[in-house]
Amino acid sequence: MPTLDERIAALTMTLELAIHQQQDHDRMFQEDREAIRTTAEAIRQLTALVAQDAENIRSLARVAEAHEHRLDRIEG
Repeated sequence: MPTLDERIAALTMTLELAIHQQQDHDRMFQEDREAIRTTAEAIRQLTALVAQDAENIRSLARVAEAHEHRLDRIEG
């Protein structure tokens, strides 16, 4: 049977390993959290760009329709 000192040493090693594993998990969690923030910001920016593109397309469609009506009147 292990002595009390050996048991304490084994528990200490186990606890130190658990602490290191938790620190690794905390670091990875923080990195993932930052990656999510970066991705969310990129999505917000892309959403704004898509909305602007959609408005530009609607605007071009109105111009094309106005030109078509004008040509119809000219050809008339």
